[in-house]
Amino acid sequence: MKTKKGQFVRNAKRFKVSPDCVQRLLQRYYQEGTIEPKPYTGGNEPILKSEHLKILITLVEEDNDATLFQLAQRLEAQTQLQVSSSTISRAIAFGTGGANREAQSYP
Repeated sequence: MKTKKGQFVRNAKRFKVSPDCVQRLLQRYYQEGTIEPKPYTGGNEPILKSEHLKILITLVEEDNDATLFQLAQRLEAQTQLQVSSSTISRAIAFGTGGANREAQSYP
């Protein structure tokens, strides 16, 4: 067992991670055949769905000088979905590159 622990420590130092991280990666490799990251399954469901983002994109295109608050009000008027300016800001930052926010990953 000491030999394995020594290998974990050496590899951990080499890759600048903890020995436990090396052990977990190896264990995962032996059990699942991969060390690819597991899909992210935590966090809250996005408030704005793809149909809301499409409307938001249209609103921004119609008036790109509108404030976040104004965009939130206009989105609410069209969808009856009340969101904050922060939500609008995040949607613009993350969601307007492609109108399918559910498929995007978050840090």
